[in-house]
Amino acid sequence: MQYNILMNKILPTLICILFFTTANAYNDTCCVPLERQSRHDDIKKEQANCDMLDGKLNAALTFGTNEAINAQLTDALYRQINEWRQWIETNDTQLKTNNDKVRYLKYVADLLVYFRVAKKNKEINITDFAELISTANKIMRAKANGLTILNYIEQATYPIAKIAVPLFVDKADKMAANNIVYLKMVTLYPERILPTLAPFADQLFADSLLIIACKLYPEKFYSYAQSPSSTLGKLIFKSDNAMVKQVAKLSLTPNALLYFPFLDDILTQKQSIESIAKYVGDGEATYDSVGYYKLLVSTAVAYYKRMAAPLKDTPVAYYGRNGLIETLRAKGYQHFVKQINDLHDVSNLTTRMRAIQPLSPLELYYLIALSETDIYTSSYKHSYNRLIQLMGKAPRTDSLLLAANFDHFKKFIKMAANYNRLDTFLKLMPAPKAEILMKFFVAGLDNNNLEDAVDVADSYSSITDKKLLESMLQNVISFEKLATDNDNKKGKVVYGLLRTIFLSLTDSTIKLNKQIGIPPIYEVSNAYMRNANNQVIEQVFFYGDKDGRDFYPRFRNTFANKDWVVTEKKEWMEAVSTRGNIAVYANKPLNNDANLDDTAQVHLGKYMVEKGLVPTMVVHRGHSYWLPRTMDRMPGNAKIVLLGSCGGYQNLNKILDINPDAHIISTKEIGTGDINTPLFTYMNQTLMNGGDIAWKKMWLTLSKNFATDPSKAVRESWESYVPPYKNLGAIFLKAYAIKMNEE
Repeated sequence: MQYNILMNKILPTLICILFFTTANAYNDTCCVPLERQSRHDDIKKEQANCDMLDGKLNAALTFGTNEAINAQLTDALYRQINEWRQWIETNDTQLKTNNDKVRYLKYVADLLVYFRVAKKNKEINITDFAELISTANKIMRAKANGLTILNYIEQATYPIAKIAVPLFVDKADKMAANNIVYLKMVTLYPERILPTLAPFADQLFADSLLIIACKLYPEKFYSYAQSPSSTLGKLIFKSDNAMVKQVAKLSLTPNALLYFPFLDDILTQKQSIESIAKYVGDGEATYDSVGYYKLLVSTAVAYYKRMAAPLKDTPVAYYGRNGLIETLRAKGYQHFVKQINDLHDVSNLTTRMRAIQPLSPLELYYLIALSETDIYTSSYKHSYNRLIQLMGKAPRTDSLLLAANFDHFKKFIKMAANYNRLDTFLKLMPAPKAEILMKFFVAGLDNNNLEDAVDVADSYSSITDKKLLESMLQNVISFEKLATDNDNKKGKVVYGLLRTIFLSLTDSTIKLNKQIGIPPIYEVSNAYMRNANNQVIEQVFFYGDKDGRDFYPRFRNTFANKDWVVTEKKEWMEAVSTRGNIAVYANKPLNNDANLDDTAQVHLGKYMVEKGLVPTMVVHRGHSYWLPRTMDRMPGNAKIVLLGSCGGYQNLNKILDINPDAHIISTKEIGTGDINTPLFTYMNQTLMNGGDIAWKKMWLTLSKNFATDPSKAVRESWESYVPPYKNLGAIFLKAYAIKMNEE
């Protein structure tokens, strides 16, 4: 036993010593003719290059802590490669001529080059190296004996086969070998079928791959079918498969994308192009927007029922671009949400909410659940009230969820909590069912993505009912225990963080920055906001639509007092404080239709990079649909981000990916200048005076000010703003990223 333990410890070291000596001693044991010496030198050079893949030239490949694997990699690089060289030089039976030996020596050197290139391009893992050498050894010996090597290509993994084919396969077998490699590739990466299938269109497997691509990526398939004269288009249109034929037919139908969400029903003949056409019309004058939306909802309900257990059958074109869910969201916004948002200043509710009058409670449910990032606070409240009103004198909200098969119910619950409607929603169902519903709301947060967990965190900060809060907390604790008992790593992290975050709201002894490793959440110190030159840099993103053009003059006037010196540039303004060393840069909201606002942002960004001006405060001024552009241009590491639009999961996730330590001020609707300006001014005045930004103090002060504002719209809008310390979704995401990196 002790002998085995000792050998396990010293064997890798002995192997490395042996390789180090044999790597350079080979020529002492075999006489290499001068005309082939350069080929051996090429191999030794490439051995050294591969040796450096771990950062050290020491006759050893070391990746990770597994000594057995490291010894195997080193053995392949030195002992096995050197044995090949000796075999080539001493094999006068199969490799009779100088040209034969030169060719095989070149195989060895090129194999190492191909491996390094593939490793650099992340096409192969370092741990595949030993298997690559083993496969190549079998291939070279088979070639030397005049045997086929296709069986070795067939047995190899895709990364190894991809290297071996161009290196070893002769012209006669090239097509068969390429087919093998191609099939390995598309098996691993089916998303590559459509872009790469054309060169293989005359192969027997082409039609089968076409069917797979149609099933998995119908929208892309539809796009390729729109070019019937192309190589792939011809293959599509000659297919006998029913699904492929339907998509091909659809691609030539006017306004085809409006039919696309119903593709699964069309393929199974539950709906037809003709039955849908009465709503689609000509796509303009005869398009029935209400009827089309109702059809989308009824189809979504039927599809989601199929996706639930026990069927677990995902319909074709349910997800993805132009799929059912995306179209349902887009059409809901286009025909209903935007209409009522645009009339937010109209006091007559009949006039303002006219667009949603034809919709049923179930249709309003989908409209609300899918419009988180677009719907205004007042639009939500009136839509919700309309939904409840349409359910009659004794509404049962559990019946509504049952009618939707609980599709998107977590998002609906989250929004109800955020808009202070969850308590009333739950009271409209029997108490036991409400309790079960909330248990399901916090269940399964360790599955798939983190969006549901972020929604639960955000919901908790909005709920005021103490009994409901306690119930949610206990459910989280129960699921944490279950995850612990099952050694579920992700579950333990997710539910453990939620428990700590929830408890911190009522237990002052819990310091989140210490317990879960995130920066302080209740304040931002003055020093934290400053760069190496003791300067605070701020960048404001404006957009040249009507909202941006209307608000910009008021924003500009906030710098008109003695505290600021303003420099006007053609595409942006610079405001530098006379005390406190603060500099604000804001692009002008130039004509959006001519893309001039976009150009202004690009030029300002370039200017700031050239001057080394990295903002620690970023302000987004605009609708939610402009936010992705702002996020793409955030330079990173901002300490405060003020959003003039909704801070939904996708937005929060990307912002924190760019700015991991950011304190995010978000709003449930579009930000208003009457609120953003006081927020912005308060923070700058505090920084000018040398103070730290304390979020609770700031929120208390501004809340008092806005409570007496004569504008009802301003008072309501302020209620929609979320301070960083209550932005539990963002706090959770920060903590989760840190925790998972520690594991």
